[in-house]
Amino acid sequence: MPVWQVIYDELKADYDNFEIISVAQDTGGEEAAGPVFDAAGVTYTSLIDVNHHISSLYNLVNVPSGVWIDEEGRIVRINEGTYAKEHFDGAFGTNEYVPIVRDWVAKGADSQHVWDTAKVRERIVDRTPDAERAQPAFLLGSYYFQRDNEAKAEQYWTLAQELDPTSWNYLRQDLLYEEGGSAGPEWQQRVQDFEAQGREYYAPLEIEGDAN
Repeated sequence: MPVWQVIYDELKADYDNFEIISVAQDTGGEEAAGPVFDAAGVTYTSLIDVNHHISSLYNLVNVPSGVWIDEEGRIVRINEGTYAKEHFDGAFGTNEYVPIVRDWVAKGADSQHVWDTAKVRERIVDRTPDAERAQPAFLLGSYYFQRDNEAKAEQYWTLAQELDPTSWNYLRQDLLYEEGGSAGPEWQQRVQDFEAQGREYYAPLEIEGDAN
């Protein structure tokens, strides 16, 4: 978040129509996510989404994920990891995301990094019928968690992960309140197993050849 604050200050000074909306997907609410925003000293719009509505609406399966929305409210890029490579000793992330954001803000629809409608649709994650059932199961888990019924919360969060094993959001929210945390040994092992199958933890960032 401090990195995005620097970018926000830079771009907002020259482009009044630029805005960052950062949405923390955290069932723990203000108590859990608020201090992170406070420590970063962000001045851009920041929200806390206790039921992961944003992830559900945009079919996002990991955080942080970026969505570009133009002045007409159209999605022009979606579902890419925005994690800086410096984190986790370069094991994840990219340093190429910020430059293409700058290009888009400066050029708008003329930026080569803007996707057409077909490309946007291609990059939206398709949900299976079971994955559709996973979201209400996850919401039930969040409902019970917020009422201090950890056993019931775990029951439904586990069900959500079983129904939609592609969602890292469900897993990381669950692990956040277990020993080791959301980036602990269990998460690391899951990532290693996932990548051993030749798959990528974050949706790849496409730069070359992504013009319309």
